[in-house]
Amino acid sequence: MQLGIVLRLMGPASQAELVMACARAADRSPIDELWVPDHIAIPPDDAEGSGGRYLDALASLAVLAGVTDRIGLGTGVLVLPYRPPIPTAKWVATIQELSGGRLRLGVGVGWMRAEFRALGLDPRRRGELTDRALDTLRRCFDAADDVVHENGQPFYFRPRPARPPIFVGGAAPQALERAARFGDGWMPMSADPDELAPDVRRLREIGASAGKPTPEVVAFGAVPMEDPRRAAEQLARLAEIGVTRFATGTRYATADEFRRGLDGLVAVREALGALATARRDASKPDFSDT
Repeated sequence: MQLGIVLRLMGPASQAELVMACARAADRSPIDELWVPDHIAIPPDDAEGSGGRYLDALASLAVLAGVTDRIGLGTGVLVLPYRPPIPTAKWVATIQELSGGRLRLGVGVGWMRAEFRALGLDPRRRGELTDRALDTLRRCFDAADDVVHENGQPFYFRPRPARPPIFVGGAAPQALERAARFGDGWMPMSADPDELAPDVRRLREIGASAGKPTPEVVAFGAVPMEDPRRAAEQLARLAEIGVTRFATGTRYATADEFRRGLDGLVAVREALGALATARRDASKPDFSDT
């Protein structure tokens, strides 16, 4: 299981020096992935905790690609209806190119009606707009050559690095169908194995019926990091039902507070490794009396 941590792009934590320090700390750690959220037009009556201050997710990852060397960089999730498809594909290709293939593209349909209103978009069309954007992304990256056709016009899509994995966020059943059709996996907001298990089984069934590979599941949620052993047991249960990546985050106001959260996740990672080793050893046959 790949483990990730959420980098706050909102409120006081989104100051440039703090964002860079946290990203570099994560890059030096053994944690696999760094994830960022996406909001672009927070209304005054829904600004608690952020004050309405949000850095753009794609612009932030483009910068972070230059100050990190090896950690994966992901959107959790990018709200596709907010952005025109072809410029979004260009952003994605650019970050993937400049980061050396480290982008993970989590996408969603969005939920905040005020943001749709500010952008002049009908939230009732968010599913349609998301599907169009996903179709464009897939055609840009997965075409047989660098020429893509849009609105009757051929154009070069260059650079065209390897397409990043696409994880579709949202609740079942719509998100499962969309993930199976356009994506490489599903991104639910839950860390409860019992809650997720039926939907993961359904996702695999949909994918199998379409002849697609076993989908990934990227779960976002909370685990008891104050108790690494218990957190590791919860992650092990998630892995058993098919979760392949897990990301969590904590509130922080300083780089030291972020590093403490990072250290907690590293301790969970170590406990998860120890638990896996113990289970493997317990499953080995005992030939000591033969």
